[in-house]
Amino acid sequence: MSLAEYAPLAEVVRSGFVESVHFGSAVALSAGGEVAVARGPVNAPVLPRSSAKPFQALACLLAGAHLQGPALAIAAGSHTGEDFHVRLVAEMLGEAGLGFEDLRCPPDWPEDEAARQALVRAGLGPSRERMNCSGKHAAMLTAAVAAGAPTATYLDPGHLVQERVRSVVEELSGEKAAHVAVDGCGAPLFGISLSGLARAVRAMVVSAPGTPPRAVADAMRAHPEYVGGTGHVNTRLMRALPGAVVKGGAEGVLVVALASGHAAAVKAIDGGPRATTAIALAALRAAGADVSAAAEFTTVPVLGGGVPVGEIHAAF
Repeated sequence: MSLAEYAPLAEVVRSGFVESVHFGSAVALSAGGEVAVARGPVNAPVLPRSSAKPFQALACLLAGAHLQGPALAIAAGSHTGEDFHVRLVAEMLGEAGLGFEDLRCPPDWPEDEAARQALVRAGLGPSRERMNCSGKHAAMLTAAVAAGAPTATYLDPGHLVQERVRSVVEELSGEKAAHVAVDGCGAPLFGISLSGLARAVRAMVVSAPGTPPRAVADAMRAHPEYVGGTGHVNTRLMRALPGAVVKGGAEGVLVVALASGHAAAVKAIDGGPRATTAIALAALRAAGADVSAAAEFTTVPVLGGGVPVGEIHAAF
């Protein structure tokens, strides 16, 4: 993919001067699911990173995992490593007869600053359970146990759980996986187009009540603090827009699906996430969605000397 094909998505304005521009791709679907906004190569494959977690949580449900409420939300989330997140991961693993030692995600510090400082004061270091993907990994282990599949190899692409993930991604997006990669947490990652990513998350939100895809969406909406955490932008945006499903991923990926049926997906080609929420909201607004309740998220302050001197805003 040539860099020339990507579109300007956001501007960084400092003291009236355009200092930087984020390029990438953005797509928004109408309430009926048609492409209403397309900027950049929206039909080219992207790696969805953690924006794929709702699909992975759905695959765990379909494989037999007994997940509901907060446990289903954290399976679809990237938690900030706070104590209440770790307690829930412990409960999920314990119900399956497993422990933190069975997790195969890498050790990490919690994203939450207060939690990280508490660990430092206690003389503790990074751990697998504090890693933002431990909820997803606990769900995958739970699914493996429920299906009678081995737990030691649950991250292998050929494992029953991962094959179910691929099936879910392909079915919801309407595409075959264009590429298979390894995510930062070690799990298989299936590349699809940005348009396919938007279609897939929209399909979960508009599914009939009581179905497994809708169960994942409803759990995320009911428990946004387990999708992100205290102060996390995904959590805050879901609270500002009741009925929305919001899930970011590394390298500048974000998906947002509204109860109205509108959906958006964003990929910043520089991998930076700072403007993705503003871009997604602009795309949704251009597609006819009412996102007025999320006005505070349409810009990001640019600071000088500790005070706002500009903003980051969508370039369309």
